[in-house]
Amino acid sequence: MPHTVALLATTSEDQGPGNTLRIVLLAALIGAALLAWFLLRGYRNDDNND
Repeated sequence: MPHTVALLATTSEDQGPGNTLRIVLLAALIGAALLAWFLLRGYRNDDNND
């Protein structure tokens, strides 16, 4: 187990925040698109609300 922790620590030092930041940005973009779709679909005018 200590060997694995040391291996992960050295691996994470080499990469930096690149992968984590990429995942967070992707999730934020997908979330923003879904939120916009959810909010804007209520403003559709299908001429059924007379």
